[in-house]
Amino acid sequence: MTTTSGSNRAREWPALSEVARQILLEVLIHGAMPRSEIAARLRLSRPTVTRATKVLVLQGLLAEGGAQLRTPLGRPSEPLRVPGGTHRFLGVKLTADRLHTAVVDLTATTLETTEEPLRSTEPRAVVAQIARAAARHAGLTAVGVTLGAHIHNGLVVHDAYLGWVDVPLKAMTAEATGLSTAVDNDVQALTATEHWFGAGAGLNSMAVITIGAGIGSGLIVDGGLVEGAHGLTPRFHHVLVDSNGPRCDCGRRGCVSSYLTEHMLLRRLDGPPTFAQALEAARAGDPDARRVFNDAGYALGVLIGTVANAIDPQKVLLTGEGLPLHEVASRRVDQGIEDTYEGDAGLLDLDLQPFDFREWARSSAALAIKATLRATI
Repeated sequence: MTTTSGSNRAREWPALSEVARQILLEVLIHGAMPRSEIAARLRLSRPTVTRATKVLVLQGLLAEGGAQLRTPLGRPSEPLRVPGGTHRFLGVKLTADRLHTAVVDLTATTLETTEEPLRSTEPRAVVAQIARAAARHAGLTAVGVTLGAHIHNGLVVHDAYLGWVDVPLKAMTAEATGLSTAVDNDVQALTATEHWFGAGAGLNSMAVITIGAGIGSGLIVDGGLVEGAHGLTPRFHHVLVDSNGPRCDCGRRGCVSSYLTEHMLLRRLDGPPTFAQALEAARAGDPDARRVFNDAGYALGVLIGTVANAIDPQKVLLTGEGLPLHEVASRRVDQGIEDTYEGDAGLLDLDLQPFDFREWARSSAALAIKATLRATI
């Protein structure tokens, strides 16, 4: 493993067998459990689990917990847990003008977060800024970088916010930092993180929808993240709401995006120049603002119903900087769901998660954890 500048030596990840990785992942996601439970959940023999966990304990990746009564006979068993502190991962979330970072341990517990403006949007300048952020932390194992872009195998195919085309961000960041690097779309990383470490932990199916400057979606099906063959994320933002609706940037009329994205919402209002000001006008009862936000709320309901129809998820998680529109147009959101969702809308578990860039940076670090554990980094 190469090193970053100065004494910032990377902490290498040990080579693990496939069985050891499965066991570590099981305990990481589902919490402390004894060897007998691990064997049953993964359908492995007790001797196989004993050998693999011995290696994991020696590497500091698992640790013995306090004895618990886990059997009908009352005999104590030693649960294994992930101690977390043996490795640290850096997450970087890029926006059009800022760089957000989070350092987490192996359990994705946040240890530190920072935020700074991008000095330049030129790819090499951004990578150099990432490298400086990494150099401030000794003993990192890996780095994860996310952005709202089409990404395929570490290549930023297209990023409309940064104006990038075919930027080999993974290779550039790995070279500049000396760290194993994972790069992915931000919503995909957030979806995977919520599934492993957040509101969707242990669920077999889940949908994540983000609203704000853009519209994003991520899907968990059969316990795994849906990943396109060509790096394209699940996309529902041009689902039709009303063929006579406002014209979308895509050229068609009445798409979800034509109502729901912040710039399209503001385009329909003559006064407020910012989303926050438009939101306050709607809260204050301004008729034009109320109309536009109600239309956006209905479009959001159509989007939620359409996504739910596609996979019948156990949970739909909604977040993003545009989340407050749900507050001012909740009845219209519900109406859009009822008009679209083919199941019982009362059974739909809609989980509203407050928007925070620190959480998105944490998901970037969790991306590095995921790639490290699966040996794809």
